[in-house]
Amino acid sequence: MKRGRKSNEATNGSPAEATDEESKRHKMTDEKHGAVQSPDWANLLQDIILQVFQYLPLLDRAHASQVCRSWNQVFHMPDLWRCFEFELNQPATSYLRATHPELIKQIIKRHSNHLQYVSFKVVDSSKESAEAACDILSQLVNCSLKTLGLISTARPSFMDLPKSHFISALTVVFVNSKSLSSLKIDDTPVDDPSLKVLVANNSDTLKLLKMSSCPHVSPAGILCVADQCHGLRELALNYHLLSDELLLALSSEKHVRLEHLRIDVVSENPGQTQFHAIQKSSWDAFIKHSPKVNLVMYFFLYEEEFDPFFRYETPVTHLYFGRSVSKDVLGRVGMTCPRLVELVVCANGLRPLDEELIRIAERCKHLSAIGLGECEVSCSAFVEFVKMCGGRLSQLSIMEEVLIPDQKYSLEQIHWEVSKHLGRVWFPDMMPTW
Repeated sequence: MKRGRKSNEATNGSPAEATDEESKRHKMTDEKHGAVQSPDWANLLQDIILQVFQYLPLLDRAHASQVCRSWNQVFHMPDLWRCFEFELNQPATSYLRATHPELIKQIIKRHSNHLQYVSFKVVDSSKESAEAACDILSQLVNCSLKTLGLISTARPSFMDLPKSHFISALTVVFVNSKSLSSLKIDDTPVDDPSLKVLVANNSDTLKLLKMSSCPHVSPAGILCVADQCHGLRELALNYHLLSDELLLALSSEKHVRLEHLRIDVVSENPGQTQFHAIQKSSWDAFIKHSPKVNLVMYFFLYEEEFDPFFRYETPVTHLYFGRSVSKDVLGRVGMTCPRLVELVVCANGLRPLDEELIRIAERCKHLSAIGLGECEVSCSAFVEFVKMCGGRLSQLSIMEEVLIPDQKYSLEQIHWEVSKHLGRVWFPDMMPTW
């Protein structure tokens, strides 16, 4: 028996030894599992690295490319450079980080023929930043861009440049691209001759053109684009470029149906800008050809300048008033804008808009969004307006100060009443949300 016990003890070992053995075994297992689960960053699929790199700012992308050979290979893959945004500013005038000049040189040297979707974002108002953008543009002689955007977040920027310098750089892209489909050149000195170059080289491919605040372009210049670019689907321009001839050109049988037309109606100096009227027959022809077009109009006018507008039916769908607008004009909107989908009034004055809102609810059967800022509306009229529009009001942004309590409703009661007619919980806004 003793011999058996000794043999048993020798086989099984002491409890302490068994515990040590077990812990070693767990440790080895954990280490084994840890080795399996730890990621091998150098051997990640290049498609995954490519997707990650596309979300990185250029400087971080460049730093990441130095991690290993595989990541550096991804950094130079053509797919990574098809879409790129150049951010330009001067360190002395802006705290924002810009694209490093040396990296820009490297991109142009190695990847200019890969660039297809390019935007230049000038984030300060310095002339030097705009000049840097033009210098880069003039070097893109080997690329075939599909999208070009010149974005200036601070004015005047591009407008500060000598016109010839800007046009020369832009013409390089127009001539060499041959397949531009989207062009955004707001607030630039682009002119009629440069638009002719654009049309001569990209008329078959251009689908989107945004060129608000381009003072050197005439109605004849934009008409040339509409006459030749029959595939144009989106257009944004200032009202002074809009003409009966342009609407008729966009309505021709050769032209595709326009999907989006944005018009900025802007006056910087009261009384010094004369606004022409567009004939009803031109609007009718335009809507007949493009019945589903979104017609967006932004008004930044003084009250005395609204006389040519809303005198007869206007096919506007989205209407924004950035300055104070009179009761009379809003009354005309209710009578002449049956296609209206969205209405934003930033300011009106101290006269309640009760009748005007009711008229808009009656006549504008497609209205689904409205925003009111510095205006006044009685609570009873507002409830009636919501009741008439019903659940189709997907966006109702009304400042609390707009609503004037009356004998029928207080501010506390209107919340419940409006929510009942909307079919969802609603509260007035404390701040504008449009």
